[in-house]
Amino acid sequence: MQMFQEYQPDLIILDLMIPGMDGLEVCTRIRQKPGSKDPYILMLTAKGEEIDRIIGLSTGADDYMVKPFSPRELVARVRALLRRTLRQGGQTRAFQTSHFTADVDQRVATRSLGNGEVEPLELTTLEFDLLTTFMSYPGRVWNRAQLIEKLWGSDFFGDERVVDTHVARLRKKIELDPANPAFLKTVIGVGYKFEDVAS
Repeated sequence: MQMFQEYQPDLIILDLMIPGMDGLEVCTRIRQKPGSKDPYILMLTAKGEEIDRIIGLSTGADDYMVKPFSPRELVARVRALLRRTLRQGGQTRAFQTSHFTADVDQRVATRSLGNGEVEPLELTTLEFDLLTTFMSYPGRVWNRAQLIEKLWGSDFFGDERVVDTHVARLRKKIELDPANPAFLKTVIGVGYKFEDVAS
């Protein structure tokens, strides 16, 4: 954690089984306090059970590798994660709906509270990109594969359920009642859609 605060890396390769504070706790703390950067996290572990992958992704990991693994595959996954940052550049659009605004240049999003009051939304890089993706096509139903292609690109490695994790985290920040979302809705058997009448 001290090195993370000092160096603010773009990407972290994090072992699950480390002495003292384990990798899950480190991942959770980084996601709670991302600092000036919201790094990609690649989780390494000797555990290969599905439940361990789900726990790793639910704490905020972007990808997951099980030991033993090929060094070439590790390098390929690191490069794929870093290319995601490059792919997100160059956007100049801003989005506005009845309750939300998002300035892609400034990477600032706000929510309307009514009576002319607005509050800033403290979003991670992926949460901001997910919100602007939904805001750019209100009412469109997205499945996991489409969201992965839009946000991470065709070179994505990992479990598609990472999308569910980021949707759940975004709901906690934009919904008054995340358990009964008014804006970011689940379309059973298909995926997700964003509904908010344009202002």
